[in-house]
Amino acid sequence: MTRHPRREWWLAIALAALAGYVDAIGFLRLNGLFVSFMSGNSTRLAVALAGGSPLALTAASLILAFVAGVVVGATAGAALGRWRRPGVIVLAAVPLAVAAALPEFGPLGGLGTVLLALAMGGLNTVFQRDGEVSVGVTYMTGALVKLGQHLAGALMGEGARWDWLSYLLLWSGLIAGAFLGTADYAAPDNAALWRATGAALGIALLAAATTTAGGRVPRE
Repeated sequence: MTRHPRREWWLAIALAALAGYVDAIGFLRLNGLFVSFMSGNSTRLAVALAGGSPLALTAASLILAFVAGVVVGATAGAALGRWRRPGVIVLAAVPLAVAAALPEFGPLGGLGTVLLALAMGGLNTVFQRDGEVSVGVTYMTGALVKLGQHLAGALMGEGARWDWLSYLLLWSGLIAGAFLGTADYAAPDNAALWRATGAALGIALLAAATTTAGGRVPRE
């Protein structure tokens, strides 16, 4: 986060909030699996394999979908040039919309959760620098490590005093989104996922406006 201009923090925080919102919905649907937190799914996969549980297949499908989303997002982003950020966000909104159009229960509901993981993988390619993801917007372990490191630096008088704040805001965005996703989960007719789709498109529009105003390709 600290390597990006402060005017771009809002985009990362908004995407983290969207990811938290969607992940809470996926978590509740999947009874303890995730659509954005693949470390947790990897542990669940190993435990399920060791115990011979069919849950392993679900965990594996979510991991594969997430990686596929990263591949699609990175490939499309490279082709979009300066419009990569809004373009990738719009691209992630497509599987969100398809998941919203599918029934929650039954085989198609299972496909819907896989599509959510695909979308979350794509969102992680919005911020890149030197060909690598520079801000992970759907998982917070790295952000919390950076928060702790920068807090330690501030206490020791090393580095900028407030660098830790960006990571706290990023984490807070995901927490706020997850809270809202949990509150909206019971809304009928997949309304929560339609709201997530609308939010993604709104964030894409704001990212496009920033790109137009900036008049240049972000240095990444």
